[in-house]
Amino acid sequence: MRKYKLPAIISVLAAAIIIGSCKTHFETTKANYKTNKSSEAFERGKILVYSICGGCHYDPSAQKFIGTPIHEVPGFIGKVYAANLTNSKSHGIPPHYSDAELKYLLKTGIAKDGRFIPYMLRPNMADKDLNDIIAYLRSDDPAISATDTTIGITHFTPIGKMIMNAMAKPLPYRPGIQKPSETDSIALGRYLVDNIGCFHCHSHSLTSLNYLYPEQSKGYMEGGLKFKNPQGNNIYASNLTTDKQTGIGNFTKLQFRNAVKYGEAPNGQLHPPMPEFSKLQDNDVDAIYAYLRSIPAKYHKVHGQ
Repeated sequence: MRKYKLPAIISVLAAAIIIGSCKTHFETTKANYKTNKSSEAFERGKILVYSICGGCHYDPSAQKFIGTPIHEVPGFIGKVYAANLTNSKSHGIPPHYSDAELKYLLKTGIAKDGRFIPYMLRPNMADKDLNDIIAYLRSDDPAISATDTTIGITHFTPIGKMIMNAMAKPLPYRPGIQKPSETDSIALGRYLVDNIGCFHCHSHSLTSLNYLYPEQSKGYMEGGLKFKNPQGNNIYASNLTTDKQTGIGNFTKLQFRNAVKYGEAPNGQLHPPMPEFSKLQDNDVDAIYAYLRSIPAKYHKVHGQ
């Protein structure tokens, strides 16, 4: 029989107890916030929901925000499914949240029942964009019309629950954030890279993201993160720094726009979820391009590219 040193066993047990006893429920909001549901808010909200939420929640075959399986989660953690965002009262998320609760969830990651959801964080999003997202989710647009279905129920293994509990660090609710001016392309581009979530996929690791200060994320915009395409094959996020050998240093503004909006890069067709950004306005994409050209070029050869 293998002999284990007592201090090592005690350390493992102590770590398990600490992780397992982490606070898992938090205070949510009691605010009485109501969304402005103008036609302008709807149009902008639609662009934002497709661009921010589409990669996980939009099913192209159904043309609905009914959710999708998240294949990138390792099996030892469990099975994760993106939620139904339609206005289904039996399966959808929006009908069960007030406007204030949706806004609070997106800012802090805290659900209405106090659970922390660590992958829906937009602490730096402007109040107007939050308003517009909620306005769209409250609309009768076909993509979010009530669809009484679920593609799966998220289930974490005991190890997965311990990991999730260890990650239970809600972000501060910071109201009053303003979106940068359209005339400041670099500031606007940085804002969009943050809030659309470009840096989530194009940095080194989902577990080392810094949502409050994105540039402090490990391997910020250098790419390399592994995903799976709908066929189950591995794909890797590209280096979006301006390194000319491994990044986008040779992309023109038009080439970058075509890559982001239509998945057409100079070196070939891009994989999903890139085509979900086709609804972004040209000036938004151009602002992202201007911002990316302002950050340091980093040599990082991505697998398979």
